[in-house]
Amino acid sequence: MDRVISVILAGGEGTRLFPLTRGRCKPDVRFAGRYRLIDIPISNSIHSNIQQIFVLSQHFKDPLHQHILSTYPTSHQIHLLSPKDIPGKKNLFKGTADAVRQNLGAILHTNAEYILILAGDQLYHMNYRGMIDFAKQEGADLVIASLPVQEGDAKRMGLLRIDERSRVLDFFEKPTERKTLDSFALPPTCDHPQEYLGSMGIYVFKRDALLSLLSNEGDDFGKHIIPAQMKKGNVSAYYYQGYWEDIGTIGAYYRANLALTNCQNWMQAFDETNQLFTPHYNLTTPFIKNSAITDSLINEGSLIEAKEVTHSIIGTKTHLKENSIIRDSIIIGDHSIAEKTRACYSVVVGKDCVIQKAIIDSDVVIGDRVQLINKNQLQKFDSDGVYIRDGIIIVTMGARISAGFEI
Repeated sequence: MDRVISVILAGGEGTRLFPLTRGRCKPDVRFAGRYRLIDIPISNSIHSNIQQIFVLSQHFKDPLHQHILSTYPTSHQIHLLSPKDIPGKKNLFKGTADAVRQNLGAILHTNAEYILILAGDQLYHMNYRGMIDFAKQEGADLVIASLPVQEGDAKRMGLLRIDERSRVLDFFEKPTERKTLDSFALPPTCDHPQEYLGSMGIYVFKRDALLSLLSNEGDDFGKHIIPAQMKKGNVSAYYYQGYWEDIGTIGAYYRANLALTNCQNWMQAFDETNQLFTPHYNLTTPFIKNSAITDSLINEGSLIEAKEVTHSIIGTKTHLKENSIIRDSIIIGDHSIAEKTRACYSVVVGKDCVIQKAIIDSDVVIGDRVQLINKNQLQKFDSDGVYIRDGIIIVTMGARISAGFEI
């Protein structure tokens, strides 16, 4: 699109996704056994014909940059920006708005009239052209992408109150009090008795409006910048109808991944002409030997000799050995780990293992007869290489699990 740029906020540390973010930033977290979260906003931007994309990163930025540089078409200008290095000082972004403020010099070097602000840690499919056209049609200084949400999600999002023309009348970031929630509740319907209109964290600003806002104090879009624009007015809501998930917790990550084992899932929106980009691996077709596979995704380069794989995702370059059972689990895998370590596989699960409701990170070797089943139904647990969050077992990157281990 002419005179539109994307700015992707990819600096999140992702503390609530620990331990998956122990050695990587949140946008670099893998999903579906082969992609990374950063692939979503970049792919959506490319398919929306946005020619210039700015990625603002800070934590563990080098692996993220390497992935982006090795993945995306050179026909699109992708600019990788990070906090300025100052000798002897850790200079991090103070918030989402401060990240944009610190990099205004590069952004203003473009001729963009509209600036699209995107998160680097969400799952959804959207052609941004509709949102940009809506912003132009309304003449709005700010457009906020929104969708209906239930109360559990409303408490962790910005909530909107709009009029019949989709003009935003009020905005509140992450409400907790009952009185505030009730004031933003949508009129009940038969299908959805109690809903709210939540901000997706996707914004379109007019260039001059954003410059004016960033010239004042305020380091976060939700807490400072949007409320400041609300005082000025001319804010509209763009109503999105489709799948959207903010990967904020281990539980959300787990559910969003396993939802892909259903044949009706959001990734089907990315067809062959509108694909979700990720590196081309040149790996072998997965080989499945004497295994019962049900409702699962098996990625390239894998050798599956397990007795059973049910409702699970098996990432690239994974070896599941004989007589093992994998249920309701995610094995992340990573072909680049195997290449770097010169190992045949990035994840190896030994013989006679039972793994249930677990996330196995990359560069993991699990010995024979291991039982990962959370037999005591723990919600949280920490040890060397094995954690439990939200009742889900996580085996961390680089872990070696001895034969016979049980939890």
